[in-house]
Amino acid sequence: GSGIFMSPASILVYANSVGASLCIWAGCGVLATFGAMSYIELGLMIKKSGAEYQYLKAAYGDVAAYLLAWTSIIVTKPSSFAIIAVGFAQYVTTPFYPGCLPPATVQKCAAAFCILLITLINCFSVKLSNFVQIFFTAAKLLIIAAIIVGGFVMLGQGHTENLTNAFEGSATSFSAIAVAFYSGLWSYDGWNQLNFVTEELDNPVRNFPLTIMIGIPMVTVFYILVNIAYFTVMTPSEIIASSAVAITFGDRVFGPASFIVPVAVACSTFGAANGSAFTASRLTYAAGRNGHMLKLFSFISVERLTPSPALIFNSFIALLMIIPDASNFSTLVDYFTFASWIFYGATFLSVLVLRYRRPDWERPYRVFLPIPAICFIASLYLIVAPIIESPQLAYLYAAIFIVAGLIFYFPLIYFKKVPPFMGSETYSFQQIFRVLKAANKCTVF
Repeated sequence: GSGIFMSPASILVYANSVGASLCIWAGCGVLATFGAMSYIELGLMIKKSGAEYQYLKAAYGDVAAYLLAWTSIIVTKPSSFAIIAVGFAQYVTTPFYPGCLPPATVQKCAAAFCILLITLINCFSVKLSNFVQIFFTAAKLLIIAAIIVGGFVMLGQGHTENLTNAFEGSATSFSAIAVAFYSGLWSYDGWNQLNFVTEELDNPVRNFPLTIMIGIPMVTVFYILVNIAYFTVMTPSEIIASSAVAITFGDRVFGPASFIVPVAVACSTFGAANGSAFTASRLTYAAGRNGHMLKLFSFISVERLTPSPALIFNSFIALLMIIPDASNFSTLVDYFTFASWIFYGATFLSVLVLRYRRPDWERPYRVFLPIPAICFIASLYLIVAPIIESPQLAYLYAAIFIVAGLIFYFPLIYFKKVPPFMGSETYSFQQIFRVLKAANKCTVF
C-alpha cells in the first residue's frame, strides 16, 4: 500500500529512535501475517464476500455484524479511502511547491479528484479496475526497488551514521508504542482485503493461502529495507519534518532523475486507493444484501454488473472526510486504526468460537490456534494501552459511535419499521443509476 511513503514520520514521532522504528515495522508485519493466516481459515470456511461482516455474523449473530457494517461503511472504510487519497494529493502537489507545504485547498482538490476518478473506474468496469490495480502495483514495486537499491548504494558509500546507536532514546511508554503500531499497521492494512472478495476469487482453496503466505512476508521485508534506505540519507528529525519522505530521499539520491519518485509514489497511492474502494464496496453490498444497510446497496448496474450504488455511497463519505483538514494524516490514522482493531480482535476470537460452536463445518485450511489467540491479545493491547496511558475523548467518541448504531438497528432492522417513503426512493434511485437486485449467488462483479 501507500503507507511506506506516508507513515515513517508518524512511527518515528512515537518510537523516538531508529531501532525502535524498524522493530515496529517488523512487528507490524508479523502481526499482519498472523492475522491473515487466521482469516484464511475463516475465508475458506465461510465463502462469502464481506470479510469480518460475514465472520462476526456467523460467530456472534446479527447485532455484531450490523455494528461492524455500521462502523466500517460510515467511518473506517471511507476514512481509509480518504487517507490514501490525501497521500496521493501530498505527493502530486509537493513537487509544485518546493521548499514549502502545498496549500490545503490544492491538496483537497487533488484528493477529491483521486476519489472521483477511482469511483468512475470501478463503476465502469471490474476488468478496468483490475487492470488499474495491476499496472499501479507494478509501478509501486519499481519505485520500492529503486529506493532499496539507492539505499544499499548509500550504505556501501559509508552513510551509516543514522544507523549507529539505533536504540538510543527509544520509547518505553505502552501508549506511545501502541500509537506507533497504529501507523505501522495502517501501512500493512490490506492483509484482509482478499476476504472482502471471496466470492470472486478463482480457486480460493489454492490461491488464498498462496497469496497471503508469499505476499505479506515479502511486503514486510520490502518495508524494512525501504526504511533502512531512508535512514541512510535522512536523520530522524528530517524524516519527521518531511511531508513527503520519498521525495526528499529521491532529491538526495537520484539527482536529475528524482522527478520519477513523486510520479511513482502517486501511482502507488492511486493503486492503493483503488483497492480500498473496490473492497469497501463489496462490504457495503454484502450488508445491503443481508438487510443491514439500505436495500439499494445490494443492487448492481444493469449494463456494467458493478455495485455502483455501494461505490458511490462510500466515495461520497470519503469526500466529506477530506473537507475538514486534509493534512492531519496521523490523527485520521489513529482513529481509523483504533476503531478497526476493535472488530479485528472480535474476528480473531471468532476463529476460536467457531472451532468450538461449529466443529462440523468444512475447513480446507486450519490455522494453528495459538496464532489467532496471539492476534486477539495484541488487539486488546492496541485498544486498551492508549486509553489507559493517555486517555482522549476521541477514543470515547469512537466507542460511542459504534454503540450508537443500535439506535438505527432496532427500529429499522430488528422491528422492520422502515419509513413508507423508502420504497419509492429506492425505485427512483434504481431508475437514476440503472441498477437491479443481484441474485444471491451472483459473483459476476
